[in-house]
Amino acid sequence: MYLGLDLGTSGVKAMLIDGDQTIVGSANGSLDVSRPHSGWSEQEPAHWVRATQEAVAGLKAKHPKELAAVRGIGLSGQMHGATLIDAADKVLRPCILWNDTRSHVEAAALDPRFRALTGNIVFPGFTAPKLAWVRKHEPDVFAKVAKVLLPKDYLRLWLTGEYISEMSDSAGTSWLDTGKRAWSSDLLAATDLSEEQMPTLVEGTAQAGKLRAELAAQWGISGDVVVAGGAGDNAASACGMGTVSDGAAFVSLGTSGVLFAANGSYLPKPESAVHAFCHALPNTWHQMGVILSATDALNWHSGVTGKSAADLTGELGEMLKAPTGVTFLPYLSGERTPHNDAVIRGAFIGLEHESSRAVLTQAVLEGVAFAIRDNLEALRSAGTGISRVTAIGGGSRSRYWLASIATALGVPVDLPADGDFGAAFGAARLGLIAATGADPIAVCTPPVTSDTIEPVASLSGAYEDAYTRYRALYPAIKSLAH
Repeated sequence: MYLGLDLGTSGVKAMLIDGDQTIVGSANGSLDVSRPHSGWSEQEPAHWVRATQEAVAGLKAKHPKELAAVRGIGLSGQMHGATLIDAADKVLRPCILWNDTRSHVEAAALDPRFRALTGNIVFPGFTAPKLAWVRKHEPDVFAKVAKVLLPKDYLRLWLTGEYISEMSDSAGTSWLDTGKRAWSSDLLAATDLSEEQMPTLVEGTAQAGKLRAELAAQWGISGDVVVAGGAGDNAASACGMGTVSDGAAFVSLGTSGVLFAANGSYLPKPESAVHAFCHALPNTWHQMGVILSATDALNWHSGVTGKSAADLTGELGEMLKAPTGVTFLPYLSGERTPHNDAVIRGAFIGLEHESSRAVLTQAVLEGVAFAIRDNLEALRSAGTGISRVTAIGGGSRSRYWLASIATALGVPVDLPADGDFGAAFGAARLGLIAATGADPIAVCTPPVTSDTIEPVASLSGAYEDAYTRYRALYPAIKSLAH
């Protein structure tokens, strides 16, 4: 058996698979986000441990014999988080998360120097500017930092006692020479840090520690358990989806939205605000565009209206409708691709007396679809062609939303056959590879497609007009935010 642990923003998912990659079971532990100030987003690392214990306990309750047979563990995690620990492994402050934008001033200052080696804009959500912020605003904390760990790698420290990270997650720190797949001492020095304060780097498929005997006993596991390098959440999802060969792509509708394409070579174009990161598999890279609010935007609308997300999308029916003229900009916590703007905020434009709740829901779904279209245009400008995408994430349960995305992008959207092929499954696959030495390409195969949602040709013109309106609004409201 092989265990995948995915540390997300809202919870930890634990998944068991067998040697044939059949899912045996999964369980979850819940997490909350603390937002003490506008633009801030934090979590206590101790809560990650608690949620992981909850998830594994859920598996143990249902599948004790299978859990006892675990031989490999793979880790996946939310990227970019700054987990700061001292020389005694004590956490120095709450982890600053990926969607925290407080360090936008520091990010802008680091950006010109960092782009050439990292292949990416230095976004406020990345790890390096967060450390620059801590150095400036919390110098006592900064002085005690012995190690900077990404969230899943803090879990690894708890699981194994080792300070290890891997390429895909580390590429999102702004300290990695992405082409060479190695820490850059120059970039670390620019934030008054050294390689000694970083974890050791391995590939995501490599062995990266062994489960501590104390935890193995607690979980009812006997024998050595290898922990794989693992992956950042999007690269792990790509391993779960089999998006590992050049040109394969998926769209993820989770808290954030991601358009992800695998690349056989390193293709940086930072000015497009596309991320060019290492993949979890050796000698493989990927590009992705990221929007900060995907299902988060619908959940916000749900909170305001007092209706569940499912009820809101249900009001729209099955058939895709032409845009109404009401436009939603989903910039609730700023935006990453293509604007790299931490200050911009969301808006409804074009409201009138007749604008019903359903009209607003439709605009929210379209706004996210158009933001993903922005990502597609950015990836195209960076040299990646996408002819179809596979949809994953909670938002992919809405066929209306998928039809809107297919029509906005002008490409078919494939739905995988029933099953969970997300980050926890990808992490479990990496655990299998690390424990057995199996061929990564042979393991990371794509799922069978159960259905394909084609663009609605009769609405393509109306969608193009609506996208043109959407594109014109960012520069129009930018001056109000800055």
